[in-house]
Amino acid sequence: MKPASRHISTAIERPAAEVYAYASDPIHLPQWAAGLTGSPVERVDDHWLADSPMGQVRINFTGQNPYGVLDHEVTLPSGETIYNPMRVIADGGTCEVVFTIRRRPGMSEEDFARDVEAVAADLAGLKRVAETGY
Repeated sequence: MKPASRHISTAIERPAAEVYAYASDPIHLPQWAAGLTGSPVERVDDHWLADSPMGQVRINFTGQNPYGVLDHEVTLPSGETIYNPMRVIADGGTCEVVFTIRRRPGMSEEDFARDVEAVAADLAGLKRVAETGY
């Protein structure tokens, strides 16, 4: 199996600073991340917990920064931790949000394709929420 990365992006008709401020607050995840829809996100010490279809996940976010970096790690119920690079990139008065998804060892082509589709749906959800007003 070859390692693979896919960069999924969406243009959002809102200023980068606004999108970053909204997306960097984990409390908002259930409003746009389909795997967490309807599940409250709770802060516990230095991380966040949320229920997902796989069970409870632990989420650790990078700290606030002026560069639009939204990198985060998700620890699955199995104990596997997945690093997720994510950026909000300014483009004049609008922005682009880019998420890099890596194919994990042992992941089938079908599972990788499902992950890509899920990330694309999440970014579409973020776009919808951002463009219609938080």
